[in-house]
Amino acid sequence: MSLQQEPSKVTSILEIFDIITGERTVVKKFPYLMEAPDWTADGKYLVYNSEGLIYKLSTDSFGESELIDTGFATRCNNDHLISPDGKLLAVSHRSLPEGRPTIFVLPAEGGEPKQLTPSQPSYMHGWSPDGKHLTYCANRNGEMDVYTISIDGIGEMRLTTAEGLNDGPEYSPDGKYIWFNSMRTGLMQIWRMKTDGSEQTQMTFDEDRNSWFPHLSPDGTHVVYIAYKKGDVEPHEHLRYKHVEIRIMPASGGKPETLVELFGGQGSFNVNPWAPDSSRFAFVSYTIEE
Repeated sequence: MSLQQEPSKVTSILEIFDIITGERTVVKKFPYLMEAPDWTADGKYLVYNSEGLIYKLSTDSFGESELIDTGFATRCNNDHLISPDGKLLAVSHRSLPEGRPTIFVLPAEGGEPKQLTPSQPSYMHGWSPDGKHLTYCANRNGEMDVYTISIDGIGEMRLTTAEGLNDGPEYSPDGKYIWFNSMRTGLMQIWRMKTDGSEQTQMTFDEDRNSWFPHLSPDGTHVVYIAYKKGDVEPHEHLRYKHVEIRIMPASGGKPETLVELFGGQGSFNVNPWAPDSSRFAFVSYTIEE
């Protein structure tokens, strides 16, 4: 959500990290900006965004990408996600005339989008395991908080009220919790709460990092997230083209460890990137020319 000047040339490097072997593998390079790989539940595709459009890429060959027809929604950002049953795609599209992100839902194979959130801005982050609700962050009356809404677009419910930015919400695979990041203690940290907003519990306590976008493995055992070194960004910022880390911790809580160091940030890791078998996750790193 933070704005920054784009360099003259960007190469996006799609990578996969194997948590069993510890291997980091480059699978494809793009001579332009692409963001936020999201693995489909059947494991056949990675879905990503580039220049306002949504694409899917076969994980068999990592060959040519296929454009997903999103109708009038041609200003999509990196907050997009395929539903657990693989039938629907939720996108955050900068709808006119306001030009601020609104969540729309459409068939996963492409089709006409249907507006879901009642107002803007709204940034898509997670589907409930049963596909009946979405969780997202949204600015309402000057406060950025975590919300949920039904797939019918009914019953927008605010879950966080703590001062400061609350962002990046995602359901746990068992549907009992929503994980998110919050700067209520000063630095951005990872938190967890019940799906009704109760029992908001801090899960990371790092004193020299700002932590963003917790993503739970499909088997519910691990959480990976991206971290910026303290001082590289303000706690409310998640900028692109920074030296960052991807870290992992047990979903039950515990000491995190760093898996990957990369040049990236915004766009590298915004939505859940885990493969269905929980052994790998995808991410994007960047190289730039000013």
